Order: sequence, then C-alpha cells, then structure tokens
Amino acid sequence: MADTEFSLIYQQIAPCAGVRDDVLLGIGDDAAIVQPTTGQSIVVALDTLVSGRHFFPTCAPEDIAWKALAVNLSDLAAMGAVPKWALLSLSLPLENAQKGWIKRFMAGWQGLAQQYAVALIGGDTTRADQLAVSVTLIGEVSPGSAIQRSGAMPGDEIWLSGTIGDAGLALAQRYANQAVDDAVAMRLDRPTPRVNLGFSLRNLATAAIDISDGFLADLGHILKASGNLGARVEVDAMPFSPMVDAWQRQMSPLLPLTSGDDYELLFTAPIALHNRLNALSEELSVALTCVGRVLPSDQGMQLIKNGELLVIPQRQGFDHFASPAIMKTS
Repeated sequence: MADTEFSLIYQQIAPCAGVRDDVLLGIGDDAAIVQPTTGQSIVVALDTLVSGRHFFPTCAPEDIAWKALAVNLSDLAAMGAVPKWALLSLSLPLENAQKGWIKRFMAGWQGLAQQYAVALIGGDTTRADQLAVSVTLIGEVSPGSAIQRSGAMPGDEIWLSGTIGDAGLALAQRYANQAVDDAVAMRLDRPTPRVNLGFSLRNLATAAIDISDGFLADLGHILKASGNLGARVEVDAMPFSPMVDAWQRQMSPLLPLTSGDDYELLFTAPIALHNRLNALSEELSVALTCVGRVLPSDQGMQLIKNGELLVIPQRQGFDHFASPAIMKTS
C-alpha cells in the first residue's frame, strides 16, 4: 500500500531539502519565500523527465533524481549562473509512491544538491499513471554577465569541455541489449554539470550552451541565435574517450556529434583568449578542447575530417517530436 501524500512530503522529502540562510520559508506552506542577493539577476530553468521517454523504467531512483537535477544545473552552468533554490514536482504511480522508493530518490537528489548548496524549497506530488519528474532550478548572476547563445562572432573559436559521445554510446548499447561499460553508463545516468566552469567563463565566452540534444544540433542553436553564422568544425579534434573513439571508427565519425546527453559545455570565445582558456582548463582540472572556428553566415556549416569536407547529416540531434521511437534524457 502506498504511503499518504503528506507522509511522503514531510517524512521523506522535507528532511532532505537542505539549508540555506536565504531561504526564509521552505517546504510546508502554500509557497516558498527566498531572499535574493542584492543587485543580482534571477535565472530560472525547468526540465521534465518522463519514464520511458527520458529514462528507462528500470533506472534506479537515485539516478533519476541525480539526472533530473543535473540537467537543470547544466542549463544554469551554460549561462554562468550560481544555482541556489529548486522546486521538485513528482508524478508518481502507486508503485513509486512508497517510502523505500522516495528514500532512494532523495538520496540521489541530496548527493548532487549538496555539492552545489542547492536548497529544495517546495514543489508538488501527485498520483499518475506514468512516472515523471519536473525540476525548476533558480539561481543568480550579476546583471549583464549571463552568457547567452546569441553572442558568437565570426573568428571566434569553438570549444568543448570534457568528452562527448559517452552517453550516446551507453544508450545505444542499452537499446541493443549489450553490456554497458560502467564509465559510459555513469555519463548517461549521472552526468557532471559544469557549474564551476560556467561561472568561470563569464567575461570570457561570447556564447555558450550545454550539450543535451547533440553537438551539431546545439552548435546550430548558437549559430542561429548569433545571426545565422557558419562554422568550421574539425572532427579529428573532437574529444572522444577511447570507447567512443572505437565506436565512431566502427560506425560513423558523426555519431558522437549527434547523440546528445553529454551535458558538457559548448562555447565560443575570441582567439585572443586561447591561452587563457588552456590555463583555465588546468585551474579547474576540466579538459577544454578547441574544435573549430565560427565563420561568416555565407560560409555555412563545414565538417572537416582528414582534410576532407563531410556531408552534413540530416539528423543533427534529438527532437522530441521528430523521432518518437528514440528515448532521450532532456
């Protein structure tokens, strides 16, 4: 038998909310009250994850919670914002509305929320036929310093954090009922949001986005927002892990560029900052790789491998409504 709604809220969720001095009223009232920092702008992100569409029904509740928060943290990271407060909405089938399931879910939530001092200040729980998790994350940024998608300029370099394609490989292996290596499984189930990197890129990056739909699709978002610019991407420079490198050699060099779910940061910056970004990579212990250059709009998108121009794939990333047979995590 499922627990009552309020026993789940007050016994399982509220004790894991976290504490911040700027939370004046948290879980337990009709709405929360927070105290923003004087002179700061508010940044808000929202993502919803649905079972069978965004994660496998067999996923551990700890991983579902981690990822639900991580994808929002990644959105704020792409804008250089500091995360502070979160709202959590749970749509629960009866089998999930149990103390044991909620306890494990909140353990996963806490594991990530505590790393970035995010306080859970409220939300909603409701019974549903399908498990769904919605998170609203609220943060702050200095006025005028938020990194947007629309600031790229011709001549800017294109940079990537970490490696890409690992989550896509894990997803492909799961669909094929193959054994999934723990390293790539973690990249899919528990991505690392680049919060500290995003904060450090303020006043350095001209534009940024987190890679959720796929490198090519998300680069396209920056180029379109910045005035329909072009780009030259050096595929040979792409940061692939050894497993992903073997995968793309066997299948296609463009698979890791379209698979998504990496939650790495893709950003542009003036070439004059090349050495500064390499130094930042060392400071933060986060790999940063220059993979191309922004071009004027009349030069379009160019993918170069071994000095040759590749054909741009029709499917450049995930689209919720264009590919209903494919599961995706954001």
